[in-house]
Amino acid sequence: MQARITSVGLVIKPDPVDTFAYPHHIDRASLDALPSKPGIYIFRDEQDRPLYVGKSVNIRSRVLSHLRTPEEARMLRASRYVEFRRTAGDIGALLLESRLIKELQPLHNKKLRRTREMCTLHLGQDVKSAPEVVYARDHDFAKTADLYGLFATRKAALEKLREIVDAEMLCPAMTGLETATHGRACFARQISRCLGACVGAESTDAHYLRLRTALEEMRIVIWPYDGPMGIVEECDGWKQTHVIDHWFYVGSIDQAKGAQKISRAAQRTFDVDTYKILVKPMLRGELRIEPVTLARRDKRDKRPAEG
Repeated sequence: MQARITSVGLVIKPDPVDTFAYPHHIDRASLDALPSKPGIYIFRDEQDRPLYVGKSVNIRSRVLSHLRTPEEARMLRASRYVEFRRTAGDIGALLLESRLIKELQPLHNKKLRRTREMCTLHLGQDVKSAPEVVYARDHDFAKTADLYGLFATRKAALEKLREIVDAEMLCPAMTGLETATHGRACFARQISRCLGACVGAESTDAHYLRLRTALEEMRIVIWPYDGPMGIVEECDGWKQTHVIDHWFYVGSIDQAKGAQKISRAAQRTFDVDTYKILVKPMLRGELRIEPVTLARRDKRDKRPAEG
């Protein structure tokens, strides 16, 4: 359909939906069933294997945009139908997307597909202490104070520290990036890129304060509650409560009659993706947060909580 001009000179462009041709190899019924509501969607192949998991506040619109994207031709050629799951809002969609990508390991979700061993920088309270790289396997990031930044590798953590040291003219020797020699200036001091804490030109207290201030914007927020809390979302009279416990997504409580209940997580670990999804809107007061009470898990039931 081409654009046309009305009798009063208005140009009417065709609606892309009217001219859109659905890929013949993707089940049309699965596409027609997609709602214009929040949730996640899964492209699957002819063996029902997940190819791609995504989320949107408008599932239908987002899936159709995939079908129009030439860069995704490889994934689309292998797709045979699209599955969806509704959520009551964008937060629920983000949390469910993150969980399903880790569980299903879809071929075309590279960013979140692998569960990562995260590390961070820890700075002790002693003014003479230097930042230390510590790992999630050894520390509960949701409970441990004075942690800064989330990194996939030790190398990435040290590169970020080096960037901060260079930008703030901190001392590489005092921050553990260079071997310190008593009474001798670090290399950065020799080229006027350090204020001289290594040789007493700057006090240890002043240097420590500048270091802590520079790290502050990367501080990992300790879970601010004693236990699990619920983030409430509603859509068209449907209410969901997404249960979070120490930055771990336990699952979502569906308020509909007869919906499956969830239990307290048997193994709760800090989840970097859940943290990144929630920490900023939580600190800005944008989330509706309510206390929740979860059933104790039966010791005989080893299954994970449902999402």
